[in-house]
Amino acid sequence: MQGLLDAHTHVEGHENMGGRIICGKPFDPDGIEEALRDCPDHGPNGQYAVIENFFVHGTATGEHATDGYPTFSYWPAHNSQTHQMVYHTWLERAWRGGLRILVDQLVANRILCDVYPLKRNKCDEMDTVRLEMRRAREMQSYIDGLNGGPGKGWFRLVTSPEQARQVIGQGKLAVVTGIEASEPFGCGKFLGVPKCTKAQIDRGLDEVKAMGVSSMFVCHKFDNALCGVRFDGGTAGLLVNAGNFLSTGQFWQVERCTGVPDNTIMSLRSLPPPLGQWLGVPLPGLPNYPDEPHCNKHGLTALGEHMIRGMAKRGMIIEIDHMSAKAADQTLTLLEKLRYGGVISSHNWTDPSFLPRVYRLGGMATQIQPRPDRAVPYWRTLKAASDPGHLFGYGIGLDANGFASLPGPRAGSTVTYPFTSPFDPSVTFDRLTTGQRTWDYNTEGVANYGLVPDWLEDLRQTAPPAMLTDLANGPEAYLQMWARARDHR
Repeated sequence: MQGLLDAHTHVEGHENMGGRIICGKPFDPDGIEEALRDCPDHGPNGQYAVIENFFVHGTATGEHATDGYPTFSYWPAHNSQTHQMVYHTWLERAWRGGLRILVDQLVANRILCDVYPLKRNKCDEMDTVRLEMRRAREMQSYIDGLNGGPGKGWFRLVTSPEQARQVIGQGKLAVVTGIEASEPFGCGKFLGVPKCTKAQIDRGLDEVKAMGVSSMFVCHKFDNALCGVRFDGGTAGLLVNAGNFLSTGQFWQVERCTGVPDNTIMSLRSLPPPLGQWLGVPLPGLPNYPDEPHCNKHGLTALGEHMIRGMAKRGMIIEIDHMSAKAADQTLTLLEKLRYGGVISSHNWTDPSFLPRVYRLGGMATQIQPRPDRAVPYWRTLKAASDPGHLFGYGIGLDANGFASLPGPRAGSTVTYPFTSPFDPSVTFDRLTTGQRTWDYNTEGVANYGLVPDWLEDLRQTAPPAMLTDLANGPEAYLQMWARARDHR
């Protein structure tokens, strides 16, 4: 099964955090005019889009045009993180260009939902997961309706490697469902006290497995009852650390480590005084952190080990990204003991030193933000870490709709239009146009998911032939890993 693998994107991410942070939907029964309409929540000139301004400008203040279809003066853009990136016609263009497997990560974050003032959905993370799963099924039905009726659409939700092979063999897109939540099954903690039990985890795993989920994170942005997280660095880390305080009653617990480090974090003394006051913590009471390298003191808990074992028992793919270095090491040690190969780093949010262990188990890794000039070095890193006993495949984890930038323009890019899909010579592409807006990959990069074929063409022009072969093998490597996980005894 050859083509392109995206192991990490959030098709229904607009429903996360109360459903009002991301502007636009992947589809709407009333058409594009409703799905990609203007963004009134962002206020005049985008001045109320605090999260967008923070990620783009580095401050809470800033301005941008808020008009959507048909003019799209500002969005979508590769670095815009609170506007819809995966409208269904854009995703369809990527599928026609060679995308064969998409892992649709159902995403939820209770704390960000609680603190964001605008919302139309509940903040409970499992309620959000259930809602996003319902939206995925609705999108499948909607696309079916555009293509002749039930089962005839190109967007197919799959629950087994065999079903995925059948779908891809029919020339359609196999959509695997994952979960990326900070408190899966309610497994948060407060002042060190877990909010869930082993029985609760077992019931949750049974529910999501029956729902059609095949891949899952154990922890995401905040420490929980299952594991400690790998820190966010830089300015973003200040806000995520503040969120960790709201979630757990504690800021990140940091120690100076001599082994594999987590990301270095900024001192909480850098918090603006109003934010410290808003948290209810006087600035003199904020913790002092040791000199780098920094490690999270928290690793995999007994409840976390129970969840890992439960996922392995059910043949699910275990995501190690976002785990602290201590938790990732403990998880891989457990999987090595179990001889379980259903493990993935789907958007390189783990330390590269763990990759050889992932590959020896029979797992794999994919890359976030793979601008071609940056993709080649990381492909070499993955190739060097791979195990000759298993098929090696390279893939991406774009994290679209997940508060992550897509690949920006590459200096010197010379994609010419029209061009031919590297996976299907019968398919050609001109510049992508939606409404009155036309995008040029050479100057705008992957401004939305529909520009993925243009990225592939840029990669075809610049990457070593061996990398393109490994890229084509990404879907097959993923399916073989999934089959090993499912068939584990």
